[in-house]
Amino acid sequence: MSPRSIGVVMNGVTGRMGYRQHLVRSVLAINEQGGVTLADGSRVTLKPVLVGRSPEKLARLAAEHGIADWTTDLDAALADDGNLVYFDAQVTQARVKSVLKAIDAGKHIYAEKPTAETYEEALALAEAATARGVKNGVVQDKLFLPGLLKLKRLIDGGFFGRILSVRGEFGYWVFEGDWQAAQRPSWNYRAEDGGGIVLDMFPHWAYVLENLFGRVRSVYAQAVTHIPERVDEEGRTYPATADDAAYGVFELENGIVAQINSSWSVRVNRDELVEFQVDGTHGSAVAGLRDCRVQHRATTPKPVWNPDLPVTARFRDGWQEVPDNADFDNGFKIQWEMFVRHVIEDAPFPHDFASGARGVRLAELGLRSSAEGRRLPVEP
Repeated sequence: MSPRSIGVVMNGVTGRMGYRQHLVRSVLAINEQGGVTLADGSRVTLKPVLVGRSPEKLARLAAEHGIADWTTDLDAALADDGNLVYFDAQVTQARVKSVLKAIDAGKHIYAEKPTAETYEEALALAEAATARGVKNGVVQDKLFLPGLLKLKRLIDGGFFGRILSVRGEFGYWVFEGDWQAAQRPSWNYRAEDGGGIVLDMFPHWAYVLENLFGRVRSVYAQAVTHIPERVDEEGRTYPATADDAAYGVFELENGIVAQINSSWSVRVNRDELVEFQVDGTHGSAVAGLRDCRVQHRATTPKPVWNPDLPVTARFRDGWQEVPDNADFDNGFKIQWEMFVRHVIEDAPFPHDFASGARGVRLAELGLRSSAEGRRLPVEP
């Protein structure tokens, strides 16, 4: 049976994430493997329609990857009945207006996070999509990291006993842009352009905590701007008005306490750029992007604090690697396949705009908590 093809309007693919993870490693990779396999054995391929503001960049990408359709006219792309899905990877400030257009056009919507800059807007998008009857989803890629999939396997297998706490460390040093070029676009460090690590990362932590451990019921956060001045892509110095680090404490619905540090102003002294340590009554685990290590209570050492003697034990040697036990595909691609099945055959897809709105709410409350210096409840 020949694969069926559906049009996918992709807005924002000239950016790093939209291009690398969504166009190349997801949509084009899906087509290279022959499409998305449905429950009946048939397949669906994706026909990308590239949308953006720069015709030069779009033409170059289309030529490089053999893509026939590109346009700077979003309305025209949405008017084509063959385009069933709209995907948005633009900067956050531009997302709401474009997504609302796509909802009005009756397209199924898949979008990067955060879905909006404010909870009010994010909730309005979820309600508009529901009212229009279109399927909707938000990228929640961290759930499909091999390390977190292994962590989920441990949770499902009862390894931890009663989970007590979660500690997360995320971040790396983003160069200021003067003597070395920055690894992230300058808008990330301007609040007026939708930047800030809280708005970027707290939506991630919301769905990671919710899907693995439980929904957040309160948040206390301290958001700071450690580097007050940076240099942009044109070599111009600008004031960094957005937070570049955030230190958050989250109480979950089942009493678990999660503490997560997020920073673009930290040098890495850990095995991976993100790590989560989970401690339970029966065992503990440390999970990163790919690897996961565990220590059961029966093999837990019994250290005694004595600052007068050197430490002879190598504590990391007492941990055991969790085996892969599976082949791990690219997480962005996996979620794209899930969403296509959701659109075509109504397969389950829990990562909808409502869950995306909860992530934006957590970011909003985190910023407010920092400004007011107090812990804030998160309503169910």
